[in-house]
Amino acid sequence: MSKLELVEFIAKAANLTKADAARALDATIDGITAGLKKEGKVALVGFGTFTAKKRAAREGINPLTKTKIQIPAKVAASFKAGSKLKDALN
Repeated sequence: MSKLELVEFIAKAANLTKADAARALDATIDGITAGLKKEGKVALVGFGTFTAKKRAAREGINPLTKTKIQIPAKVAASFKAGSKLKDALN
């Protein structure tokens, strides 16, 4: 499902205009992003938990040239599905 399809689904399900649904979706994404930056974790009970995980710097190999490269440390987003989401998918 693309973002446009999700906006259309939200608009229909919540009886909103597509513009209102798009703003609501953007606000939700911005809120999750801000929560990850500030606290490192956003929990939506039953749906799942977003976490910011730190990855250490490491050494890798360029597959084209076979030379060693340094991969810098970074923070990556992670998602763990909640029980209601898992049950809905089965």
